[in-house]
Amino acid sequence: MFSALVIQELLGESIIKYLSSLYMAIKSTIYKAHLAIANIDLGYYADHSLTLARHPSETDERMMVRLIALALQAHQIQTVCQGDGIIAFGAGLSDAQEPDVSLRDFSDQIQCWIEVGQPEDRPIIKACGKARQVYVYAYHHAAEVWFKAIENKLTRLKNLEIHRITSASAQGLLVFAKRSMQLQATILEGQLTISDGQESVDVQIERWK
Repeated sequence: MFSALVIQELLGESIIKYLSSLYMAIKSTIYKAHLAIANIDLGYYADHSLTLARHPSETDERMMVRLIALALQAHQIQTVCQGDGIIAFGAGLSDAQEPDVSLRDFSDQIQCWIEVGQPEDRPIIKACGKARQVYVYAYHHAAEVWFKAIENKLTRLKNLEIHRITSASAQGLLVFAKRSMQLQATILEGQLTISDGQESVDVQIERWK
């Protein structure tokens, strides 16, 4: 049997990374979502056909927070990129160096970098150096403790916003977590409502930074 080091030397680092990412893609569970966004506040109306690869260690709750984070910032395709941009899910938990959601303009510059959960301060600082604007959406019940621990380290980052989605709202989204989803996201007077035509959830969000 060859050791991992010998295999890496034989195949090369790039091939090892490719095989690792391929393995994780195979292990991920694929979800499909048709998301109709009506951001009445900013005049953005669009349908998005999305594919979410849920990492084996990712919960349905985290996956749904990724989805609503995209819904909240999708208007930047129009308001920032003048319609010439692509918003998409990143590798997520499969690659800690990639955003959970990103918006790239026609020149492939990252205009919007989104993280969900409770990332450490260093990845956040690094993301702020790569993107025009960075958003973090925390949702865990221990989010307050996390934010207090890193708040002072982030004060100088002018292109960073941190939002808290209440635990009750994040858990309420679980009713929609299905392999195939047909959802509507409505944003009116700052309030986000998610609906599938039968159930609806008002998502409570507080801006911390």
